Amino acid sequence: MHHTWMRYLTPAPVHHRLGLTCLGVGLQHGELPPVGPRTLDHHVAVVVSAGGGWLQDPDGHRHIVTAPALLWLTPGVPHHYGPDPSWDECFVDFTGPATTAYTELGYIEPDRPVVPLSDTAAARATVTRIARAARRDNPLLEVETGAAVHELLVALRRARADLAPDGDPVLHALARDAFQPLSVAEHAARHGMTPAELRGAVRRAAGRGPKDYLLTIRLGRAKELLAATELPVAAVARRVGYDDPAYFSRLFTRRVGVAPVRFRAQQGRTPPGARDDSAPDPHDPPTTDHPHAT
Repeated sequence: MHHTWMRYLTPAPVHHRLGLTCLGVGLQHGELPPVGPRTLDHHVAVVVSAGGGWLQDPDGHRHIVTAPALLWLTPGVPHHYGPDPSWDECFVDFTGPATTAYTELGYIEPDRPVVPLSDTAAARATVTRIARAARRDNPLLEVETGAAVHELLVALRRARADLAPDGDPVLHALARDAFQPLSVAEHAARHGMTPAELRGAVRRAAGRGPKDYLLTIRLGRAKELLAATELPVAAVARRVGYDDPAYFSRLFTRRVGVAPVRFRAQQGRTPPGARDDSAPDPHDPPTTDHPHAT
């Protein structure tokens, strides 16, 4: 005896330009028949919350599946899997040009068809929202379900069993020390790693190298200082770890698309002369509640 509920969607061409589109959603459990062998032209995330089974890859190797787990079914790759009688799954079919970036960042893992998860609650909650939004009379159907696919990929990445629930300690340490004028080799030495080991650890956790990870943090803080203070550009550069203001300006312009002074002119929220030299603390965000809000 098995129970299955599923719905399939056909987004219009304009919806595909949003980056990700949901093509289908379903939930099923019980004595399900084997799936495949088959090959799809889109991605499917299968979240297994209970039970176990197996998944056979294109080389004929059978991977053991033990819940909680994620199965990645990727376009053009044959797959075949079979559940045991206690199997409980939910799934989302999706496609779109943004899958390329999500794969590069490590959120979608074609080379890892079975991913152990620490928990499936957040992912199942997102799939449930997609299922509820997938009613035929929903005027926001394609946009709402597509937006939720982005959320699902984040939830699945956060739930990976090989990642600490509160994030990777190496990333925490890099973020803490990001504004110190240290090279990648010096950061690595602080962790007892070689530069290659640090690059591997950061790429596994953040989907990019440590240099780019640090640059993103530094430029984010530089933007805050430029928008909220009247500090000279050279002082902003020093506060975010660059002793050479000309080098900082070149980096900023290349990555942001405008020079620091131009960014300040565009984004400054306080009239000149009314700013001080402090900027909002990103670790202490204000509440959005207001006593006079209605």
